[in-house]
Amino acid sequence: MRSSIRTTPSETEPGARIPVAIHAPDPISRAGALSHLRRHPALDLVDETETPAGAVAVLITETPDEAALTRLRTLVHTDKARPVLVAGVIRDAELIQVIECGVGVVVWRHEATAQRLVQAVLAAFRGDGDLPADLLGRLIDRVGALQRNASGHPGQPSSGLAPREADVLRLVAEGLDTGEIARKLAYSERTVKNVIHGLTTRLHLRNRAHAVAYALREGYI
Repeated sequence: MRSSIRTTPSETEPGARIPVAIHAPDPISRAGALSHLRRHPALDLVDETETPAGAVAVLITETPDEAALTRLRTLVHTDKARPVLVAGVIRDAELIQVIECGVGVVVWRHEATAQRLVQAVLAAFRGDGDLPADLLGRLIDRVGALQRNASGHPGQPSSGLAPREADVLRLVAEGLDTGEIARKLAYSERTVKNVIHGLTTRLHLRNRAHAVAYALREGYI
């Protein structure tokens, strides 16, 4: 009988595997995701009812309706999981809610190949953002519209981002990963991670995508 007590791998555990739980609306979707992910030696597929804190939770849905959003909030805030959302359609009205739930990694269902799913799981586990380019563009447009509606003076920051933080988030918004940002700004990767961790903690932001949304809304980028 498998123990319900599981730990997540860390940098101090060489060879440790990343626990991944699949949350799917039907057996066919679940079986497809399991088939794609079980081939990767770094991933340890666990039952969704035994998802350990810090695990990656892959939620598959056609669209993030209220039930899916509630499930995402539970996975992030109660289960302390790192979410990957696999969706067929995300409408503009749902986009900000998805980001505010704590989702920083999204995969379109029609692009959910084995390679793409593994890439998304690894990004979520590292804490990196991974949004499709078209979705990132819509996020920028959506946040810009919210900013213009909220203020007669868009582009004027209201508080709290240092120039270095704004520089890092500007590159995150352009789709660069941690290594690329470090090379672009002549920082170490650890410095980039520390900058992002510091601003997300200070401003109570959930992940990189949420931080980009904040920076756009406040006029920093």
